[in-house]
Amino acid sequence: MHEITTPALRFEPELLLKAQGQGLGVKLAIFDVDGVLTDGRLYIGETGESFKAFHALDGHGLKLLAQGGILPVVITGRDSPAVRRRVADLGLTHALFGVSDKLAAAQPLLDAQGIDWADVAAIGDDWPDLPLLCRAGFAAAPANAHPEVTAVADHVSALRGGEGAAREFCDLLLVAAGRYERLLRGHLQTLDGR
Repeated sequence: MHEITTPALRFEPELLLKAQGQGLGVKLAIFDVDGVLTDGRLYIGETGESFKAFHALDGHGLKLLAQGGILPVVITGRDSPAVRRRVADLGLTHALFGVSDKLAAAQPLLDAQGIDWADVAAIGDDWPDLPLLCRAGFAAAPANAHPEVTAVADHVSALRGGEGAAREFCDLLLVAAGRYERLLRGHLQTLDGR
């Protein structure tokens, strides 16, 4: 029988300090979709329907963030039934679709939640995400992000968008907040208490 005595996931202490945010701790995390939650490729059928591939690890990471008290928010420049379906399937309560100015769209949400930018983390991959990344207390990017994005990111994942980069971002935030191990231990419990 295998037993988990300590979590296997490790991040450098300096990175964990950055990921705690500049304020009282990260309370909200903003995710782009194309290039972060997907690989960035757009599949369009002949009748105009779009298809997107999402990674299950990323989706579970967003659920874990919510369970860990960090509000996951999706802000995307595109609007499609596929993205709306994925957001609904994950039970995310805050998502903004078809947004051209992501910073302007995010500000009312932060105001309504009473959250300062110092307590926000964001992950993006291209120029439309730059205003969010420059304003957030902690900024991240997938490995395949545009060079202007990786230049401002506090952390660039070794993983690509749609291939686990968002999950790594979620895990990093949860470890930095001291909530990862509790969530892991909760998942190890079975209905019969073993």
